[in-house]
Amino acid sequence: MTQITLLRNVNYSIIKIMKTLTNKQKGMLCIVLSAFFFACMNVCVKMSGNLPSVEKAFFRNFIASFIAGYTLIKSGVGLHYRKEAFPYLLLRALCGTVGLLSNFYAVDHLLLADASTIQKLVPFITIITSFVIIKEKVTSKQLMFVGLAFLSSLLVIKPTFSNVNLIPSLVALLGAFGAGIAYTMVRICTIKGEDKSRIIFFFSVFSCVVTIPFIIPVFVMPTFKQLILLILTGVFATGGQFSVTYAYSYAPANEISIMDYSQIIMSAVLGFIFFGQMPDLYSYIGYVCIILIAFLNYYTSNKAGENR
Repeated sequence: MTQITLLRNVNYSIIKIMKTLTNKQKGMLCIVLSAFFFACMNVCVKMSGNLPSVEKAFFRNFIASFIAGYTLIKSGVGLHYRKEAFPYLLLRALCGTVGLLSNFYAVDHLLLADASTIQKLVPFITIITSFVIIKEKVTSKQLMFVGLAFLSSLLVIKPTFSNVNLIPSLVALLGAFGAGIAYTMVRICTIKGEDKSRIIFFFSVFSCVVTIPFIIPVFVMPTFKQLILLILTGVFATGGQFSVTYAYSYAPANEISIMDYSQIIMSAVLGFIFFGQMPDLYSYIGYVCIILIAFLNYYTSNKAGENR
């Protein structure tokens, strides 16, 4: 009875605090919450041990597809997809699956903070893919920041043949490119009027179906502990996805997206707590450089918006 009362008081306090915040503050809070959820997801992925990355990805999307499907039914949106958006939905799902598998592989083989930092190149890659695919305007400053971010990532990737983590780092980079293209496809789908919740559901189901043939030959029966961790992976991933959705419903991306880089710090802390991971000096410099470049890109974009 005491526990129920405590939970009610905590819930009431959260609601009371949220009411005092501006929409921008709510958005920033939700972004930080999503970063925490995704960092926790990566911890669960790594803690689940020697299971194949493709099996972990399947469980992640299997749970997400159920939650997304329930949301669609409850909201009454339905599953009727726009014909003109369907090719882009397929490409979004395919590239998103490549990005997800690559990220899970990287998390299994790299320091959590290193994998998260390489993944955070996605916003910069999206700038390039959006310019190439849908001809969105790119400023010279944005191109400069993309170049600097990539150079900074080399401090984390350490592209030498003596680096045993080179292959996982390159796989993580491939995943970032896959996610960048996937987000560009999401942009096209939303421009064409496709519902966001349907896009999430399509990706989750597509990823589950596509990974099944790859799981069968390498399937490993999870232990009870691993099964719990796989379920938590899906729960944290869905929590992160919903937090992001709420965040961008409160405020535009150019005002709050910088807070997403808090995941690098959270991953470094969680990596140390759960796995005793200590990044080297070059990685720390890379983290700082990429966060600083993200901040400069965010700051100049806001300044440009104010001057219009």
